[in-house]
Amino acid sequence: MLKLAVIGAQTLLGRELVNALEAREASVVPLSIGALTVEEEVGDLVVFAPSRLLLEGLDAVLLADTPDLDLLEGFPGRILDLRAEPEARIDPMPLAGPWPQGAKSLRGRPALEQVLALLPSLLEGLGDVGGTHLRSVAWMGDRGLEGLVEQTLAVLNGEDPDLKKLGYRQAFEVVPVTPTVGKGRLMEIRVPSFHGDLMILQVRALDGQSLATKEAPAGVKWVDAAPSSRDVAVSPELLAHLDLTSDGKAAVLTLGFDPVLWGVLRPTMRVLGLM
Repeated sequence: MLKLAVIGAQTLLGRELVNALEAREASVVPLSIGALTVEEEVGDLVVFAPSRLLLEGLDAVLLADTPDLDLLEGFPGRILDLRAEPEARIDPMPLAGPWPQGAKSLRGRPALEQVLALLPSLLEGLGDVGGTHLRSVAWMGDRGLEGLVEQTLAVLNGEDPDLKKLGYRQAFEVVPVTPTVGKGRLMEIRVPSFHGDLMILQVRALDGQSLATKEAPAGVKWVDAAPSSRDVAVSPELLAHLDLTSDGKAAVLTLGFDPVLWGVLRPTMRVLGLM
């Protein structure tokens, strides 16, 4: 049995990790990042204050939040950094297969990066790709969910929303984000949705070829209609739908995924050898 600790078990991601790992019959020690709050002490999930003693004999530690720097000093096991902003110097998880031989630390890959890497395995004859990423607040964890709730209530009450948690106004707004270097023709639009991201891609075939769907790889399901954010918020799989032109030269490819369920939990189970 794999013996693990989840640091930041009181967060949205931490809770989901603990539940998913225990469902796979792993032994899990749920740790907070500091002294427990009253809410944590009386919550449904038993969470322990961080201690080096609780890490003894464990195979790996999963970071859902940032602990004190000295907590992991000298820890001999593996470390998987799943925070929204992991250590950039750490190698990312592989896109397929288990934990690489000899690697002590890995970081999670952004869900968007994983989705884009899938494209060649979804379509034959794939050429140009461009489109829009409709992004929910789930990627920010509890901060995103709480921030959207607070802003929504404020607007409904005729008040100016507090922007501190999200850093921008999201309630009842769609917010375009200027593409960063490397994202090419993909535009991010932040939407007032709690869970479930959608990518709506305009795809064209290579010269002299036609587009055609391939058999869905592991973790992907072809569906008969374009998915909604609600559909993907409860799905451990990425949901894909292709609307092809009559000549097969162009299409609209809709990909729906949850950044936590599909973007973090599934690759974590894979890399730990639990699926």
